[in-house]
Amino acid sequence: MSVLHHANYFVYFEEARTECLRQSGLSYRELEERGVYLVVARAECTYRAPARYDDVLLIHASVERVTAARIDHSYRVVREADGVLVAEAKTTLACVDGKGGPQPLPECVRQLPLCSPPER
Repeated sequence: MSVLHHANYFVYFEEARTECLRQSGLSYRELEERGVYLVVARAECTYRAPARYDDVLLIHASVERVTAARIDHSYRVVREADGVLVAEAKTTLACVDGKGGPQPLPECVRQLPLCSPPER
């Protein structure tokens, strides 16, 4: 159908989250080395317009809320050529240990500067 498959958006969101964390001063690899894992507990996406093959997409990720054990992100997918909003999404990440059990977010994560949304 010449459009981006809906599941691929979630891969883009993960990449945007990882880059958001890196820009805040911490890599996901460092978290894993500390025994801290962030797993997707909730994900939702609203598709507003189709993205077609060869479209250049801008993925804007921002942190909406940080609690003792969760991080809520929001995303906007915009087609660069014309500024059309392609999709909006939200995810909730839960903090778990190496065995998959819940654990509090470490202070180093809770104190990071939040990635904020771009100017609209």
